[in-house]
Amino acid sequence: MTRIPIEEGFFRIPDDPAEPPRLLGSRCPNCGEYFFPRRLVCAKCLHEGCEDVELSTRGRLWTWTYCHVPLFGKKDADVPGYGVGQVDLAEGPRIQSILLGGRDDFEIGMELEIDLETLRENSVGDEIVIYRFRPVGSASGPNGEPNGEPNGEEA
Repeated sequence: MTRIPIEEGFFRIPDDPAEPPRLLGSRCPNCGEYFFPRRLVCAKCLHEGCEDVELSTRGRLWTWTYCHVPLFGKKDADVPGYGVGQVDLAEGPRIQSILLGGRDDFEIGMELEIDLETLRENSVGDEIVIYRFRPVGSASGPNGEPNGEPNGEEA
């Protein structure tokens, strides 16, 4: 079974499952600005020819909310809830991401690390995955939930 990104070009899945995924961004060689997702033309100085780079695996939570609607790409209508936040990466970009954890697990300014979540399996059994962020130090369970419990809540 292979893990496949839901959309190519946004993140890299390492061969070693213990290694975190890497967001794929760009850096302008003219002004040094970083971007996510990747781009050819710098939004700051309009230089053409940004370089592809791998971005940090950690960031800080700038803001967040908690949702109770089905996650895109999932067919399950029973949704216990999930976080969505904006994460500031060390290089500078602020990105939007799904957050792993329960409603009480997030605080503005906390450090987060990247993780993967399986949305579904395709017709040949490969896992279709998205990136997401979780609080640093919270372990993912076998199904991607923190500590094996759905959304960080006790069973």
